Amino acid sequence: MEKVFSPKLFGLIKDGSVKKNLSKDILAGIVVGIVAIPLAIAFAVASGVSPEKGIITAIVAGFLISFLGGSRVQIGGPTGAFIVIVYGIIHEYGIDGMIIATILAGVIMIGFGLLRLGTLLKFIPHPLIVGFTSGIALVIFSTQISNALGLTIAEVPSSFIGKWGAYFSHINTVNWYAVGITIVTILITVYMPKITTRVPGSFVAILVITPLVMLLPENSVTTIGSLFGEIQCNFTPVIPTMDWGNLSYYLQPALTIAILGSIESLLSAVVADGMISGHHRSNTELIAQGIANIASPLFGGIPATGAIARTATNVKNGGRTPIAGITHAVVLLLIMLFFGKWASLIPMSCLAGILIVVSYNMSEWRSFRSILRASVFDIVILLVTFFLTVLVDLTVAIEIGVVLAALLFMKRMADNAPKEIIGKTNLDQDIIENYKDLPKGLGIYEISGPFFFGSAKTYCETIRNLGVNYDVLIIRMRHVPFVDSTALKNLKETVLQLTNENTRIVLSGVNEAVKKDLLKGGIGDLVGVENIYPKFDMALQAAKEMIEKK
Repeated sequence: MEKVFSPKLFGLIKDGSVKKNLSKDILAGIVVGIVAIPLAIAFAVASGVSPEKGIITAIVAGFLISFLGGSRVQIGGPTGAFIVIVYGIIHEYGIDGMIIATILAGVIMIGFGLLRLGTLLKFIPHPLIVGFTSGIALVIFSTQISNALGLTIAEVPSSFIGKWGAYFSHINTVNWYAVGITIVTILITVYMPKITTRVPGSFVAILVITPLVMLLPENSVTTIGSLFGEIQCNFTPVIPTMDWGNLSYYLQPALTIAILGSIESLLSAVVADGMISGHHRSNTELIAQGIANIASPLFGGIPATGAIARTATNVKNGGRTPIAGITHAVVLLLIMLFFGKWASLIPMSCLAGILIVVSYNMSEWRSFRSILRASVFDIVILLVTFFLTVLVDLTVAIEIGVVLAALLFMKRMADNAPKEIIGKTNLDQDIIENYKDLPKGLGIYEISGPFFFGSAKTYCETIRNLGVNYDVLIIRMRHVPFVDSTALKNLKETVLQLTNENTRIVLSGVNEAVKKDLLKGGIGDLVGVENIYPKFDMALQAAKEMIEKK
């Protein structure tokens, strides 16, 4: 069994992979570091915190995720998915609340890893992921309209509908300089990869537009400096003020950060595995993500996770070991220390243009459209999660989405159970062909699939109605992987009723795990342990003998 915590870096150092790929990893790390600058600043500003907090997050969390993580090429840092969460937490709980919630989320993520839940988190339904990801993209887009158009709004409402109402009521305050900068930024960001993929379009947009803004009339557009002041280049530890009695108050936002961070980081790791034909260690990755989210806020950062776009950039530029991610963090540190003061000149409309492109890339509109052509169940999960994310809250969307997905899954499983008796038995073709001379008074019924609370009532009603017609009823369970307590209770009541009606019950095809549960549930006492068989032929022979004795 794989160790719960086994960082990839140390194994790659031992087998010589780090030494072999060192130069390529360093070059890839430099490129990713450059890519991360505008994104880290933009994500921080959109989250409602000062720009340096995004860079600090990318440095601290990016280093720890690469150093301790379970992926060869994962790049960690702030991501667009957390913009909505962080903004909402700060609005409701304040900066200290955000720090506490992020630290708690880190502890929860470590717990996920220690409990080996890394594999389990991969089974979150695709429509649910697309629903909240598309919802987040739309919310991010809506938060950037004010900066993109240069609108003069004293305080933008926090709700989605309220935001758009404010935009339309202040449309007469459009700043055409800001509009022009936003459009140029989008064009450069979108079309730069067609010229070269070596230099990110968002970085080029900042390098081109920031000096040009200095040629415009003074105060013609809002910049980072005019809104937040000069970027502070320090890593002073931050200790939040916390009332331990109110710790549960922060549990809900912490759980949201932990679940979303876990899902996004593991998705990113899976995508990276496909690109390099590798295999990440999911539980190790979760523990590393948890440690990073504990450390990041203590230095003034915000929540972090694996970043799919930056991870893909790393792979495409030759990164093959965690050294690339560590290099990316070092590059960001050097840029912050020596060039951070110039970042205050970046126009807010330029960052808005970058985030509009990010929101489009996050939207997954193609996946959204394809799911709308799928089953009704998938469509319901998708739309409910999407609209809750946009109109209510991401926390509520994830909670209700997960519960709804589970309920709909159980309904679909229950729908697979038979609704009526077909003929006298539900004999399948192999019985009809191979067991033609079945004695009179023998019935055979098969339970197919999980025998759980969603299907237990239907199965047991059918067995009861069928069983009273026979002296002996064989219940085949060869395709039953497990039974739960509800199924055991219903089956026990059914067997007891049939026994009182003088119908004997024989069970066949029972695997060891199911047999163990049946015995614990008291089924063995009712039918007799000797009448629970692993093979159908054995059960059939026993049933014939019972009929002959009558």
